[in-house]
Amino acid sequence: MRRPRIVIVGAGFAGYRTARTLARAARGRADITLLNPTDYFLYLPLLPQVAAGVLEPRRVTVSLSGTLREVRPVLGEAEHVDLDARTVHYTNPEGDKGSLGYDRLVLAAGSVNKLLPIPGVAEHAHGFRGLPEALYLRDHLTRQVELAASGMNAGECTARCTFVVVGAGYTGTEVAAQGQLFTDALVRAHPLRRGIRPRWLLLDLASRVLPELDERLSRTADRVLRERGVEVRTGTSVKEATRDGVLLTDGEFVDTRTLAWCVGVRPDPLAESLGLPMERGRLLVEPTLQVPGRPEVFACGDAAAVPDLERPGEYTPMTAQHAWRQGKVAGQNVAASLMEGGGAAGLRPYRHKDLGFVVDLGGVQAAANPLGVHLSGPAAGAVARGYHLAAMPGNRVRVAADWLLDAVLPRQDVQLGLVRSWSVPLDTASPELARVPGDHRHQPAASGPGAATEDDVNAGTDADGTDGRNPYDKNADDRNEGNDVKDVNDVDDVDRATDGSGEHHPSPEDGSQSITSPTPEVGRHSSGESGSRVGQSSPEEGSRSIDAPTPEVGRHSSGPAAARSDESDESDESAGTEPGPGPAERGDARGAKGDR
Repeated sequence: MRRPRIVIVGAGFAGYRTARTLARAARGRADITLLNPTDYFLYLPLLPQVAAGVLEPRRVTVSLSGTLREVRPVLGEAEHVDLDARTVHYTNPEGDKGSLGYDRLVLAAGSVNKLLPIPGVAEHAHGFRGLPEALYLRDHLTRQVELAASGMNAGECTARCTFVVVGAGYTGTEVAAQGQLFTDALVRAHPLRRGIRPRWLLLDLASRVLPELDERLSRTADRVLRERGVEVRTGTSVKEATRDGVLLTDGEFVDTRTLAWCVGVRPDPLAESLGLPMERGRLLVEPTLQVPGRPEVFACGDAAAVPDLERPGEYTPMTAQHAWRQGKVAGQNVAASLMEGGGAAGLRPYRHKDLGFVVDLGGVQAAANPLGVHLSGPAAGAVARGYHLAAMPGNRVRVAADWLLDAVLPRQDVQLGLVRSWSVPLDTASPELARVPGDHRHQPAASGPGAATEDDVNAGTDADGTDGRNPYDKNADDRNEGNDVKDVNDVDDVDRATDGSGEHHPSPEDGSQSITSPTPEVGRHSSGESGSRVGQSSPEEGSRSIDAPTPEVGRHSSGPAAARSDESDESDESAGTEPGPGPAERGDARGAKGDR
């Protein structure tokens, strides 16, 4: 008798948890396949610490094959789901096509960056939802301080040491908190001109930071940030972004080379391509996570609009906490549906009640309210880190070791230069993959600066629970949403057995210029083309040449000869040019990335 085939699309919080729960329940009696662009699960709540040099990148990644022994991982991005034929069509990282048949399908494709129709943002800002973006930001911050300390004029030094973060939800607050500590440490190693110090601005249209959380947590975070010198500006956002800086909604122009976009997410376009009933960009599902009319299809995480049984008439927000718990219910319900005589009566609805949240503010500072008890300072910091160690499905010992080393040793202030600005565009369906040269498939259509559609402003925002009132209020994305303390005591939910594991950016030093181009002042992105989709081709393709005079410098276009690409201030004065990234809607190619 043929074993049932289960395909899970996406290995984020929802997809990974579904796969783990199913593997335990099936005990080898089902073929479980997990389709994902990468071979790891990303623990996103700790990503700001990667950008700040506290944790090494691999510490926040958990190997799929190493922790899901009964699951077959398949590298690829889902492009199309044929519901009638029960087949998922995908493309692997080297461009080859494939298909997976299923008896049960779990859609956990996650979400992508939310764009707003603000001129210049799509070209000059970077999101913060994937490992490449964190690596880029760490290198970028290091580079700006090093260049500022190298003897240029005072105005340029000030601009390079000014950092703007838009969105004061989880992600933006933690990026600003961790980044401020990181740049202060860099300045101690690279002294700046007299009177100049790093300047951080945290912007949000909401009336306070962390608007989606308890007001006491918000006050604690606001106090810590302001004491460190971070300029917290509520009721303020970006009106326009340019290469030289950003124009704020209050009329001030801020000279800067850094714009971090942390305002929220919208559901992955894969959900919309299925032609099923939708709710603000998400698949409508029953409380049991089944798609109405398609009992063989389940959806969870950011891709699904799950009824909130604790708040009748509403849907659960797009947060990692809900994705993680929904994954467990999805796995249990899929297993139950495959049992002999299994039906709707054997499925249980998703229900969850918050038990608290934690926000890591760097160093020993944090804000937390486990079980409603408000904590701040070192006590909150201990709770926050303890929660993350308990919640991570792997790498706990390594993470704890990095924290210990960071407490006693200075951080390494070097830039690796592995991820360039053009490799991590804001408008991408796959933030977990860095763009590589030589790939011309799935290019988004350009539609001018800050391209976005009405759905980006309304549907995407509404998905975060704001009902279009405020594009930055209640950023349910806010990709550090793993920072709640909902199931700290649910030890079964944690894998105890695995302790191991246009023009674009304002800083033209990003290396977007072709090292073989006769016109280095014009940015080239792959073989002279621009706007290629994030890495479908082999990551090493076009990045090295055996006949290269500078093997330490990665090649960034597929030209024949390799001239050196200096990170000098002179090269910084040339800007790459490319058409503006595409609108919110994509073509048929979809990223199956899971919830972040």
